[in-house]
Order: sequence, then structure tokens, then C-alpha cells
Amino acid sequence: MKNDTLEYKGYHARIEYDSVSKSLFGKVEGIKDLVTFESDNLNKVEDEFHAAVDDYLDFCKEVGKTPDKEYLGKFNVRIDPALHRKIAEKAYSEHVSLNAAVEKAIKAYAAS
Repeated sequence: MKNDTLEYKGYHARIEYDSVSKSLFGKVEGIKDLVTFESDNLNKVEDEFHAAVDDYLDFCKEVGKTPDKEYLGKFNVRIDPALHRKIAEKAYSEHVSLNAAVEKAIKAYAAS
């Protein structure tokens, strides 16, 4: 993981710098809810991220909401129709689902 990215309890945020306010800030990525944090102290920005995640989880518990999770394992992909047909035909010929074929291709890409 890059050194500008933090991880805590399965949530991730990239740290950015605002030169006007001279502060560091971030937003929890990969969820629909908006969870942000900031700090003017480099040594405290990670603590602020942790506090933001903890506050989010506490809030969800208080209101009876299931917290959003990153990467649920489903997403929409737009590809060229000819490529769609080609992978669908290959999946069919190999007796696997289109989802299984796409997952296999993504695994190969991610491993490279």
C-alpha cells in the first residue's frame, strides 16, 4: 500500500494536503457514506482517521444502520460489446459462468 494511504478496521483513506489551510485531510474511500477527517498535525492525522472510523461505526450502531463496507465484491463494468461477446462465448465453451471468467481474468491482471 502507498505511504499516503491509511487502513483501520477494514477502511482506507488517502491523506492529502491543503496548502491554504495548512492541514492534512482525508475521506474514507469505497463506501457510500461520507466519513472525513483532518488535522493540522502530521503526527495526529492517523489518530483523527481512527476517530472518524470509530465515530462512524458508533453512529451506525446508535441508529441501527449496518455500516457500509468496502469492496462488496460486485461492480458494474462497461466494456466493448465485441469483447463482452468474446469472453461470454469463451466462458460458455469452458462451462463456467461469465462472472467466473471475468474473476479469473481480473485475478490474472491483479497478480501481474
